[in-house]
Amino acid sequence: MEFNENIFREYDIRGVYPIDINESFAYLFGQGFGSYIQEKFHLNTCIVGYDNRYSSVSLTDQLIKGLLSTGVNVVHIGLVTTPMVYYARDLLSIPSSIMVTASHNPKDENGFKFSFDKENAAGEEIYDLRDFIKEGNFKSGNGKLEEKEIIPDFYQLLLKNTFVGTKRLKVVIDCGNGTTSFFVRDLFSKINIDPIYLYAKSDPSFPNHHPDPAVEENLEALKKVVVQEHADLGVAFDGDGDRCCCIDNLGRYVKSDQYMAVLVQDILPHAKNKTIVYDVKCSNTLKDRILELRGIPEMYRTGASYAMRKVIEDNLDFGGEYSGHIYFNDRMKTIGCGMYAALRMIEHLSNTNKTLAFEVDQLTKYYSTPEIKYEFSDDKKEEVVENIKQYCIRKNYTIDTIDGVKVSFEDGSWALIRKSNTGPHITVRYEASTEERLEEIKNEFTKEIIKN
Repeated sequence: MEFNENIFREYDIRGVYPIDINESFAYLFGQGFGSYIQEKFHLNTCIVGYDNRYSSVSLTDQLIKGLLSTGVNVVHIGLVTTPMVYYARDLLSIPSSIMVTASHNPKDENGFKFSFDKENAAGEEIYDLRDFIKEGNFKSGNGKLEEKEIIPDFYQLLLKNTFVGTKRLKVVIDCGNGTTSFFVRDLFSKINIDPIYLYAKSDPSFPNHHPDPAVEENLEALKKVVVQEHADLGVAFDGDGDRCCCIDNLGRYVKSDQYMAVLVQDILPHAKNKTIVYDVKCSNTLKDRILELRGIPEMYRTGASYAMRKVIEDNLDFGGEYSGHIYFNDRMKTIGCGMYAALRMIEHLSNTNKTLAFEVDQLTKYYSTPEIKYEFSDDKKEEVVENIKQYCIRKNYTIDTIDGVKVSFEDGSWALIRKSNTGPHITVRYEASTEERLEEIKNEFTKEIIKN
């Protein structure tokens, strides 16, 4: 079977529509997935949902036809956020699922996030499915299609696990014209806040900003509205609703590791497990705060499929990633929901007299870069990271290779160089206790990267 194998990535499938991913591929993927879960896991039912992208409806239609043709039954939950699919797996006791989405990728892309018999597939599990599809030995049958409404139950789950205080906050909510646009007004109208909605009308052309809240420049309008309206908080979601980033009451961008460092004080006093997991991109600010609160910091690899699985399998109460994926596992099984992350910050601020700006300013201060991306082909980027690793070995640097190469220096500064698993580039981030030291580290590794 002919298709672009590079669309099968570490966490999911993503590609340009209709070049890499189109209706023909969606049907093929349905055939392959349906055959695979029957043969490998003895399962015969799959949940399917889709996001608000222009191509999602037609791709979903062909995906479902492909699944049904193998004899697999499909429970179609319609237009939903990705966390709603995760919730549906537990609600309906159906472990196999496919979400048609390209998350925060550009408007001309689409893809599939999926699970087989547990949490989301990742790494070798995805590549094994790719190879299975290439062989083309698909089953034949007549599956049944059922449509299911799960959204009211989803709202109830989030609301019963959120405890908003009497302090009424003014909150600006930026949907970025993504999938959360269909749900925020219903959900946030049910709690004690004064909401202001920004870009809360679905528009898959994403005319106002790219639907990636982890990139600060995408939230300039949100910052301005927070300041103009004297709001207590700004929140923004990505295209498929599984990430959340915040703006404080002074209009400043709150990095996700800072978000976690603020919220961890609500988690650790009641935690059944004192370990807090975070990815390699996160600042030492978070590590310091966890230790201050007598928790156990654990650095882990980047990737929602990996991180959420670790939180669940290790029975951790809390975890997160620099990209805005936050995993609350203290009151309910985590579903990695951006809207729930917003609710928990609202809960926290509504139960204290402190502002978010004040709390962020109390955290340990480090100087760090945002994620820096260097374009390299999918074939080249692994070689670049390996070259950096060998450079560090020659320099006798202390390195961690759980995800790319993270170089740690005795003064507490660090450099991270890793290949992206969602696009043709490597990502780099640096941190130090002074701006001068940060520039020194950045210059050193930039020289090594551009040699490639």
